[in-house]
Amino acid sequence: MENSISFQIKDRLKKAKNVLIVSHVRPDGDAIGSLLGLGLALQDAGRKVQMVLADGVSSSFRHLEGSDQVRTAPEGEYDTFITVDCADFKRLGKPFESFDPPDINIDHHVTNEKFGRLNLIEAEKVATAALLTDHLPAWGLKITRPIAAALLTGIVTDTLGFRTSNITPEALRQAATLMETGVDLSELYMRSLVRRSFASAKYWGAGLSSLESKHGMVWGTLALADRKHSGYSGNDDADLINLVSAIEGNKVGMIFVEQSERRVKISWRALEAGMDVSQVAKHFGGGGHMAAAGADMEGELTEVKAQVLAKTRELLGL
Repeated sequence: MENSISFQIKDRLKKAKNVLIVSHVRPDGDAIGSLLGLGLALQDAGRKVQMVLADGVSSSFRHLEGSDQVRTAPEGEYDTFITVDCADFKRLGKPFESFDPPDINIDHHVTNEKFGRLNLIEAEKVATAALLTDHLPAWGLKITRPIAAALLTGIVTDTLGFRTSNITPEALRQAATLMETGVDLSELYMRSLVRRSFASAKYWGAGLSSLESKHGMVWGTLALADRKHSGYSGNDDADLINLVSAIEGNKVGMIFVEQSERRVKISWRALEAGMDVSQVAKHFGGGGHMAAAGADMEGELTEVKAQVLAKTRELLGL
């Protein structure tokens, strides 16, 4: 079935002239890498391409070629609408609330709702960028060095530098193939996973000082005041969840990020093999993978925390 869909996508891309490519709000490295990888490849093939992220490209990824082309809202007409690395149509953000379903939906999340006309979903892939690394050549699209840098960024970030439990020999071979274009893996690794701005470090400090642990769960909280005090410009956790995931003696890690006075973003990470946090995220209208998931909820921060902690403990039997 996937091969059949891939052939249909190839045919659709051959006919496309003006392409709109979009990924989710608060884009991570895989969202940005997949967007740029596919977008640049289609541009090289002579297509006119709009690349859109409602929240734009964070500073950690602006070194990638093509990032200066990314806009926060679509402009003008298009004949082919593609989403990448997005499991839920609502996560595309406000600019797309009135849009029809995409022509092509490309993703690797097990919770993907298959909202496109053509859905290429490969949940066994470590990243959507890994899926594209396989399929771009089959679609007649070349992987040049800038495209390889974008795709490798997606693989590196979604596997936390090849450290997640779903890492496979295939993923390592894909990384090697992308490196053969001349991409500097160590530089991409440092830029996307290690380096942090001063504001990010202060923001982390607020989150770390808030850490709590109970019933096999460890969690931190980032309030609006913390963001303002630190000077952090994003509306995410600055990847603090990855640090929380390294804390020993727990089964689940969480970060609560206050988005506005009555809007909270929750990230879950499974810290024990076999733990499926995607089911918890899905309960709250979110989604993701067994080992990593997220959701957005309406409500006051304290109330949301109490509700999420109770349901997480219940659903995971903690």
